[in-house]
Amino acid sequence: MVAKITTGKDVYGALAYNQQKVDRGEGTVLCTSGLLEPEDGYFMVADTATQILDWMPSHVRTEKPVIHISLNPDPQDTLSDEELSDIAERYMEGMGWGGQPYIVYKHTDIGRTHVHIVSVQVDSDGRKIGDSRRNERSVALTEKIEREYGLRPAKGRKNTALWQLSAVDHEKGDLKKQIASVVKPVLSLYRFQTMGELRALLSLYNIGVEEVEGTRSGKPYRGLLYTVLDGNGEKAPAPPLKASRLGEDASLEKVLRVMARSGRKIEAGKLKEGIRNRVQEALAGADTETALKEKLKEYHIDLYLRRNDTGRITGVTFIDHETRCVLNGSRLGKAYSANALNERFDNGQNRQQKPDMAEISGSSKRKGKQYMLQ
Repeated sequence: MVAKITTGKDVYGALAYNQQKVDRGEGTVLCTSGLLEPEDGYFMVADTATQILDWMPSHVRTEKPVIHISLNPDPQDTLSDEELSDIAERYMEGMGWGGQPYIVYKHTDIGRTHVHIVSVQVDSDGRKIGDSRRNERSVALTEKIEREYGLRPAKGRKNTALWQLSAVDHEKGDLKKQIASVVKPVLSLYRFQTMGELRALLSLYNIGVEEVEGTRSGKPYRGLLYTVLDGNGEKAPAPPLKASRLGEDASLEKVLRVMARSGRKIEAGKLKEGIRNRVQEALAGADTETALKEKLKEYHIDLYLRRNDTGRITGVTFIDHETRCVLNGSRLGKAYSANALNERFDNGQNRQQKPDMAEISGSSKRKGKQYMLQ
């Protein structure tokens, strides 16, 4: 089980995020502590926020009093609501936050059940509860909970999925749920800087994305349409889905925020250099496109090639599932650009029967193909 802790100032925003899941039928309130339960069982965001804020004194001695925690069991662990509630309570007590008012939500929107907890990290006097070595204590506590509940351990599972993403199959129906179970975790986990890089990433899961704009009631608007792709990368006979139907986590605004911060994160983490080194090693032992794709898969990298009508490579994107970075080849350098790969592999053996079809490494577009996010 993996725990993620974020802190902030806005308790209303944290509660609203979770309540939106509940309102869309993608979540439920499991339990609360120190909060009054409404007679009708419906937790109004404003009322819950007021209760939490009223619990704290007017003067709080920390800049970010709000904590928002997600607890993520292995997808193969089957837990009842009662067990999830007990685990949440066990975690809050173990971290020293058991005496605070908190609310526990269960989310089911991304294909795996996980828990969110909203609370505060200050005591009734407004003092911040000690959080020395917080992350270390959190890991030790989740490992202890894993043993107590017989859960699959997170430690040492570098190649084991926390999220298991499956390619969308238009013949299976419920496309909204299928698309949401890919788009939302992808936008939360991956770094990309252009719409083209996002398209390359989503195409792994048979999803296309288009930016649309126009006017509505005399006012301009911009948004996204998600489409379903078939096994050949062409639009499947399925209606497009407006991003607004999937919620804020799949919106154009979310995409723009990810693009805005991704460049900084990639540079700060020096991630580009690591990806370039692995791509260079794969290229050194690859004489054909097929060999390159197979070699890149060993490094957990997918290669996306875009071609024109003549079969010439016009776009190259590397999708690294270890660092969760999506990079256009030219970002890595001239040696990894479309022109460079086109010159390197310019022979009939590497041309596709449908030269205008984007190519994805491996069999990522085959029906039911699953990709594991580490």
